Order: sequence, then C-alpha cells, then structure tokens
Amino acid sequence: MLHTRLRDWYHANGRTIIWRNPHTSAWGILLSEVMSQQTPVARVEPIWKEWIERWPTPTDFANATPDQVLRAWDRLGYPRRALRLLDCARAIVAEHGGEVPVDVDKLLALPGIGDYTARAVAAFAFGQRVPVVDTNVRRVYRRLIDGKFLPGPARKRELAEVEALLPEVGAAEFSVALMELGALVCTTRPQCDICPVRDLCAWQQTGCPAPTDEELASAKRRVQKFEGTDRQVRGKIMAVLRAATAPVPLSEIDVVWPDAAQRSRALFSLLDDGLAEQDEEGYFHLPR
Repeated sequence: MLHTRLRDWYHANGRTIIWRNPHTSAWGILLSEVMSQQTPVARVEPIWKEWIERWPTPTDFANATPDQVLRAWDRLGYPRRALRLLDCARAIVAEHGGEVPVDVDKLLALPGIGDYTARAVAAFAFGQRVPVVDTNVRRVYRRLIDGKFLPGPARKRELAEVEALLPEVGAAEFSVALMELGALVCTTRPQCDICPVRDLCAWQQTGCPAPTDEELASAKRRVQKFEGTDRQVRGKIMAVLRAATAPVPLSEIDVVWPDAAQRSRALFSLLDDGLAEQDEEGYFHLPR
C-alpha cells in the first residue's frame, strides 16, 4: 500500500527536474548529485545544463583545466567540490575506461564521492535496489515509521531501516518519491492535510507530539549560517578571481570585505585548499 500510494502521488506531483530524464547518463546523474549537495535545485539546473553540454562525458571533463572548472562552477558554493569532480572524472577515465562504475564500492573509491552520492548514482543511474538516505528521506522515515517530528542525527542502522522499506521492483523510483515527499510535503513544517500516506504515519497515529527541547536544540545546531562567515568572504574573493582575465593584485581583493583579518584568513584558506594561487609578483589567480 505504501509503495503504491507514494508512486501514484509522485507521478502526479513530482517536480520536473532536468536530470530526471530516462536518457540522462550516469555521468549526468553523478554531476547532479554532487552539485545538489546543500544547494537548491533551482540554482543547480542551469549550471548542470551548461556542464553537461560542455562536458558530456567523464573523458571530456577530465581534459578541463582547474580554472575552467572553477569558472564554470560559478556560485554553486563549496568550490572544492568542483575540483574533486575533476579528480573524480580523471579517475573514471584512468581506472574505468571513461565509464561511471555501477558498483557502490567502486563508486565510493572515486575521489569526492561519499556514501550518499555513491548510492544515489547506483540507484538513479543504474536502477539498483540500494537505500538512498538524504535529509528529506531521513525526515520522512522518522515521522512515518518512528513517530518523531524531527529527524535527529544520522544513525548507523539507518541504511538498513530504509532498505527494508524498498520494494523489490521499482526501488529507485520509490526512493525518489520518498525524497519528493520530504521536499514538498513532509517538510520542516509538514503539510499533513495533503500527505498521501497520512493514515499510515506513526507521528500522526501518536497524536503529532511536539518536538522535545533536545530535538529542537539539535536541529538548531545543524543550521549553518552564512552571512558574515569566512565562507561568505571566500565566495566574494572567488567571484573576483573567476571574473578576472589576468592575475589580480591584492588591492582588488581588499575591497571585497572590510575586516582585514577575516579577509586575510579567507584568502589564505583558499590558497591552502588549492582554489587560488599566488604568482611570484604577488598577484592572485585561479589554479591552472
């Protein structure tokens, strides 16, 4: 019953997202999953489209230079992901003949590919019956099965718990449906009146108990602020370097942020991360 309801609801209500296309390659799926980490789909879609048109295969992408990749990454955030994607593509070419591997363990061995991404690619690119657990799935599972309002921290047994829900046939589509339910209905402020599985929900059956103080405190700790952080300053400096057609003097970087100590810390963290380089004359540029 759960599987059928969620599948039918997803067919009627699921978002049309550019890479949710049966013709999207495994490389396209891998790109979408890495790009979408902590980034809204609406921001990812146009960048993903540009990338897949410019670099349609891992082999094409493996021939790109770091500065090309970082410019194309634009403002997606966490630009180290872009360079790790470049490492990943080169490993796919060197170790797998340019084809994205099917096996979860081989996917996990690729640079920059974590447990979630490996399972997502295995499921959504190759149709494997593997659990794919992101924040949305975790939230749906905790309410639907555990009767908890907030998802709380990840648990070691979580993959096995979600795997037990998967149907033998159509597991990947069911996983997408779980994600969509969490993204559109079972959100932080759930819209229970339009939920297709409301009568099956353990949280509903126990009277919709409010979150405990501990749950609220845990959720608050997980919210990452952006304004005023070193990450914001790093982003401003990266924007200057991406836009530049020649090495940038320090004076052009100094104007992006008033706090000199924080600005300096952000700049040198970019150098340490390999996202920026300084030449012999003291000018700054993207890695080449």
